[in-house]
Amino acid sequence: MRYLKHFSRALCLGGSLWMATGVANAVPQTLPACLEEGKQLYSQQNYPQAVNTFTHCLTLDPGNVEAHLSLAGVFLTQDKLEEAQTHFEAALKNMSRTSPYWSYTYSMLGDIALKRRNYKEAFDMYSKSLQYNAANVNSLIGKGVILEDQGNKPEAAKAYRSALAVEPLNVIARERLVALEPEYFTDDEILTALKQRYVVKPEEMQLSNENRELFTKIHRAEQRKGVEYLKNKYGANTQDFIVTLNKGTDFERQMLSLNGYNALQQQIGQDAVTAFVNLKVPMQDVFALRDKQGKKIFTPESTLTESGFQVYTQALAGKKEFLLPNEVAPLTAQEKKVLQQRVQKIRQRGYVEISHAELKMLEDETMCSLDTLKKDLGVYALPVANNKQALYFVRSTDLSQLKTVPYYYVMKYRQKRNPKLEVPKNSVVDLHQFYNYKICLSDGKLTMEEDSSLASGSANDL
Repeated sequence: MRYLKHFSRALCLGGSLWMATGVANAVPQTLPACLEEGKQLYSQQNYPQAVNTFTHCLTLDPGNVEAHLSLAGVFLTQDKLEEAQTHFEAALKNMSRTSPYWSYTYSMLGDIALKRRNYKEAFDMYSKSLQYNAANVNSLIGKGVILEDQGNKPEAAKAYRSALAVEPLNVIARERLVALEPEYFTDDEILTALKQRYVVKPEEMQLSNENRELFTKIHRAEQRKGVEYLKNKYGANTQDFIVTLNKGTDFERQMLSLNGYNALQQQIGQDAVTAFVNLKVPMQDVFALRDKQGKKIFTPESTLTESGFQVYTQALAGKKEFLLPNEVAPLTAQEKKVLQQRVQKIRQRGYVEISHAELKMLEDETMCSLDTLKKDLGVYALPVANNKQALYFVRSTDLSQLKTVPYYYVMKYRQKRNPKLEVPKNSVVDLHQFYNYKICLSDGKLTMEEDSSLASGSANDL
């Protein structure tokens, strides 16, 4: 899950479980002393010894809930998910109806399922946790993360808002909620946000579609650290570019003004040019670059398109995810599937695929133009990549000896690399070689007019 890296929390069993100092030297003989020592070892990050101590606690009382939860917590800290789950579930089996740890335990089981990418189970565990305690922040955030990943962003926003209602300074919930603003903001909220960024006038009362789209773009730029980008470029000279809300409080937030957004777009566009040139792209080709789907990277204003920004990000890492003007966009999975089906059908009709080098060899050996090869000599061209490239095939068998002339030369060419290959006889080639003729004249057309009658039918009639 792409949000999981934002969803890490310090394990805290709450209240009494980890609050202790000092370590006893002797093996504790009572359960309270044993639990106390284990907590001290955990606080000192001595996890192996903490495991040994809490395991000893369970020998004193095998069904002790606090010992199981404590041991599970140590295992979860070490990312030992199976062991952690075993002890959380053991705690549930021994937990009294009035225990305060029901919600916590289900929440931790939700975390374990989330780490395993088992989102349905994680969602169920968080939901159970919230049945016992509707204000469990960990479960609210976990539920929001899953909803967000499933595409239900309005409901995810509700979960994050609920978490913030309980814990207003929770960084994870606040960051995730801010990231979702374009997904759940009302028109009035978007209009207010645009006024804060000096995009529209204070007296503006209606939100246009153009301004709604502009808000999404500015917000996206902010999420991509656009404020920090401008600070790095301009230092302290950003007063016209950055808007600060709730300055000096725990809820301080910096946003891009309209001027800041425009400056950012221009600056990133300039930096992108440098990045592409560093990847050996000729300067005259930079603004003609396309992404791997063939879409333009730069706008007419020399700023980056959305896909262009992704390509630029890869370029910063030294990766070439763009197409030069003379390069063809690769086929999609669906296009490849259709092409493979077409190739299979062509082969079933008695055609053999040849390389571009072999096609060039045919043109040299026969002096025939590509049009003549396709029209009269059985060469078939299968267009690919929006007709900017083609696969080429020749007839291996045909009633007309003329149409198998290309196959003869191809096999002759391949025999040089593999002497075991047999080159088929061809009377048309034999005749032309006897008289020291080429198959075609210097204009690329067949040598003898009557040869055209041998090529009845179309080579491309598939």
